[in-house]
Amino acid sequence: MILCCGEALIDMIPEATVSGGEGFVPHVGGAVFNTAVGLGRLGASVGLLSGISEDRFGAQLIARLEESHVATDAVVRLDRPTTMAFVNLSGGHATYDFYDEGTAGRMIAPENVAPIEGTVEALFFGGISLAVEPCADTYADVLAREGQSRAVMIDPNIRPGFIREEAVYRARLDKMLAQADVVKVSDEDLAWLMPDLADMDARAAQLLAQGPAFVIVTCGSDGARGYLHAGDPIVVPAEKAAVVDTVGAGDTFNSGVLAKLSELGALSKTAVRGLSAAQAEVAMAHGAKVAAVTVARAGANPPWASELG
Repeated sequence: MILCCGEALIDMIPEATVSGGEGFVPHVGGAVFNTAVGLGRLGASVGLLSGISEDRFGAQLIARLEESHVATDAVVRLDRPTTMAFVNLSGGHATYDFYDEGTAGRMIAPENVAPIEGTVEALFFGGISLAVEPCADTYADVLAREGQSRAVMIDPNIRPGFIREEAVYRARLDKMLAQADVVKVSDEDLAWLMPDLADMDARAAQLLAQGPAFVIVTCGSDGARGYLHAGDPIVVPAEKAAVVDTVGAGDTFNSGVLAKLSELGALSKTAVRGLSAAQAEVAMAHGAKVAAVTVARAGANPPWASELG
């Protein structure tokens, strides 16, 4: 099983009202939640570790997990509100305003998290849950306790406007990235992480030097570049799609990569550390294929395996 560790929230997506004004419609979301849902729909064995509210929105999140075949055994239900992300769409590109103080997702603590079962072969971390305390410290603790014998993938999905103490965030994230086997970043994430380097390949090489075995950099419509410790960068083009919006695109890409690595038998820590360029390319191409379906429809709505043809 792949255990996705991080936030589950509600995306409030703008939509025209019958009166002609603009309203917001609640859609389930969150970077880590979306990746878990994507994996479940692709047929992978997956679970979610997250703090989820007992309110009506929490029930909406749990319902989506269950219908998408995501195990909820590790979910921690808390009597706190649900995190809200109000989405601004401009040319199909999404930006977010988060409302997160005192929420179930943010307030999950180490003592809430039970030991992870031995059936879990891989851990995935990411999103805004790595940016704010106490949940960020909780997930860092989970990684330190449980990541040494399991393959670990991290997508920091950096939202600079959400980070309150940049030095603290950078220090914690650097420590987590050093423990990861696979790191996926957008080109914007990578530039934020390494502003002193101008070249993408140089930035990726520096990230590899921190500890990961496989670094993926997504570049929107320009596709993705993959980096291993040996050989040239692996270039995978983006799949053509009629873009409705980009909500959940990177998260769905992650689910496609993880699902394919699992299918290839390449998701143990040893296997990831010995990943071939051919395996990496196949996994990245699958991620691109899955993400193309998501961007062609509104919101974070990952495809089922049967939709991929």
